[in-house]
Amino acid sequence: MNEILNCMETRRSVRGFKPDAMPADELIEQVAKAGTYAPTGMGAQSPVIVAVTNREVRDRLSKLNAGVLGTQSDPFYGAPVVLVVLADRSRPTYLYDGSLVMGNLMNAAHAVGLGSCWIHRAREVFASDEGKALLAEWGIEGDYEGIGHCVVGYPAEGQPKAAKPRKPGYVRWVR
Repeated sequence: MNEILNCMETRRSVRGFKPDAMPADELIEQVAKAGTYAPTGMGAQSPVIVAVTNREVRDRLSKLNAGVLGTQSDPFYGAPVVLVVLADRSRPTYLYDGSLVMGNLMNAAHAVGLGSCWIHRAREVFASDEGKALLAEWGIEGDYEGIGHCVVGYPAEGQPKAAKPRKPGYVRWVR
């Protein structure tokens, strides 16, 4: 089977990471670079990827995300890396653009031997005053919306779980 198709078929969301096993910068760079090659409407490249490896900032993001969820637990499952995907709302395709970036990030993480998971609530996090302050700290100006947090790291033992069978009728043919 084609290497890329195999990667897509075997990738699974990881919901348990080794929190103290930080991937090498070169692996994170490879994953982030793959995100930059996601298709975007009119090739406008509206998304921005923020690679967070600083533990303090990662924990701050986790706390903000947990607050939206209404919990105290770590919604990032202990992952040491958070790739924040934001997209410029002035582009009519921003949501789709950012979603494709998230898909590329997750497939690339799997391809280099890392686990990943899409964590929602980025929209709410970066709409908050504290989220807007983070964007300002990071030098991100404009009307950006949080699309997702792609958490990345080495899977904990027993992760990822096996794939569920594909549902009947997932693909419909019209010939």
